[in-house]
Amino acid sequence: MARRPSPVRKAWRSFIWLGVILAALAGLNAGSVVTGSGSWTPRLALDLEGGTQIILAPQLADGQAVSNEQLEQAVSIIRQRVDATGVSESEINTQGQNVVVSIPGVPDDETLARIQSSAKLEFRPVLQADVPTAAPSASPSAAPTEELSDEPATEPANPGDLAWVTPAVQDTFTDFDCTTVDESGANVAPADEPLVTCQDDGSVKYILGPTWVAGERIVTASAGTITTAQGASTGQWAVNLEFDGQGTQEVDEMTSYLFGQTGVQNQFAIVLDGEVISAPTTNAVITNGQPQISGSFTQETAQTLADQLRFGALPIGFEVQSSDTISATLGESQLASGLLAGLIGLILVVVYSLFQYRLLGLVTVASLLMSAAVTYLFVTYLSSTEGYRLSLAGVAGLIVAIGITADSFIVYFERIRDELRDGRGLESAVEAGWKRAFRTILVSDAVNFLAAAVLFVLAVGNVRGFALTLGITTIMDLIVVTLFTHPVMRLLARTKFFGEGHKLSGLDPKALGAVYRGRAQFRTAETISATKRAQAGREAQRRQTIAERKAAEAAAAAKGTTATAVLDDTSAPDADKGAETPPAATSVPRPDKNRKKGNR
Repeated sequence: MARRPSPVRKAWRSFIWLGVILAALAGLNAGSVVTGSGSWTPRLALDLEGGTQIILAPQLADGQAVSNEQLEQAVSIIRQRVDATGVSESEINTQGQNVVVSIPGVPDDETLARIQSSAKLEFRPVLQADVPTAAPSASPSAAPTEELSDEPATEPANPGDLAWVTPAVQDTFTDFDCTTVDESGANVAPADEPLVTCQDDGSVKYILGPTWVAGERIVTASAGTITTAQGASTGQWAVNLEFDGQGTQEVDEMTSYLFGQTGVQNQFAIVLDGEVISAPTTNAVITNGQPQISGSFTQETAQTLADQLRFGALPIGFEVQSSDTISATLGESQLASGLLAGLIGLILVVVYSLFQYRLLGLVTVASLLMSAAVTYLFVTYLSSTEGYRLSLAGVAGLIVAIGITADSFIVYFERIRDELRDGRGLESAVEAGWKRAFRTILVSDAVNFLAAAVLFVLAVGNVRGFALTLGITTIMDLIVVTLFTHPVMRLLARTKFFGEGHKLSGLDPKALGAVYRGRAQFRTAETISATKRAQAGREAQRRQTIAERKAAEAAAAAKGTTATAVLDDTSAPDADKGAETPPAATSVPRPDKNRKKGNR
């Protein structure tokens, strides 16, 4: 049978695991620094560093007005776009009829493209398509579009009806040049009219029918590989969509009609910012609202299209009105104030620990420093790879974490003291106290983490930063107390200073209300009193038994039997006081020395 590892070996094993975690985090940060994508310090958020402010103005047709509901939906979708690029701590809000996007630092081209491509996403049937005679000199910076107002000769049956192609539309299509740039900036053609536009790379120009399915009907879109009926992957990338109830019905109607058509009229175009980003053919009738777009996709192009579908469904179009650099709203002075508040809190925790636990409080200090190191490396890694930025609210989350972490150590130390008061040795008290304390620490951290997770999901902006740092530090607290604090106590329990309860160790017998009984063995005053009462009871029982035996001896002598009592026992001298010696109760005869002398 294998021997269980000793507490000392378990302690060093925990230190090794903690070292592996620290080395891994340091290595990941070093890798990001070497590649130029990160640094050894976390990036700061908008309120501490400043950044870029982009104002988006709605593109509306003459006589149209934007509603508050449309603006709120636009803000929500733009926020999803910005968050999808890994930029955190951004601020998106409304200013009149405009949407103001404030991003910390200098946004990259991908982020700017996502924000600036804030127009309606539409699914329109393809009525006619043609390859331009002249190759485009450059990709258009905005979708070339033209609003068509002429009425069809006959009433079209649906958006895919060729009756939408009037002579005016046909003339516009013939003369349309995909290399021109539409100065309007975004598609403002009504959804109930046809549209002449081009592929986003200028390779094909189209006549599209009115909007059949609006982009806001999309619930989600994702990229993935196509699988066979047996669940095996084919390695071919595709884009999977899911529509809501109304969108499912509209997709059913659209694909039912297009599936029976031939040529380009079997296609539908996905229009974003007034340009066609994809024009797939209809290979089946989609009744469940979950179509799949396949083709010559790579993982990158499939993910790009999925992001466009997922975050492109704005209820109105926008154009960039201005883009300016803004300064920090709080500045370095506020950051310094936050760090000072954290330092004061840390000093108070240290002073309390040393006052309450004497030198045992140094374990708290060391554990806090270890927790700070692990948290700092993890936050820096998130800043380098996930776009996380530290805001003043995030700093507040780190300050709150000091109290949460210290609370775990206090629970553990008090459990050890309770075990010592119950008469355990220190090594035994450390193990027993850990079993009791760990359950409490685990429940407390679980509640804190759950609160942080709910706050992170429901909140936006800086509040999410507070929730994120609070959740991170809660996890780090559990790691440090398990892999550092408890192993340290295991080793300290084997030292003479702590094991024998030195008065400066925090395990002083007098301070604990216990009496020293050898190497780290204590008995409380209550335990000693109980022991004395038990000893007195046993002594009384022993005396009563002797008295009973003396009484039995006297009774036997009265009946003429030989007494077998021990005659020299004086433990109960008053047992036969005043009693006459019965005549028949004689001892064993002794030899008569005088008689021996006379006979001689």
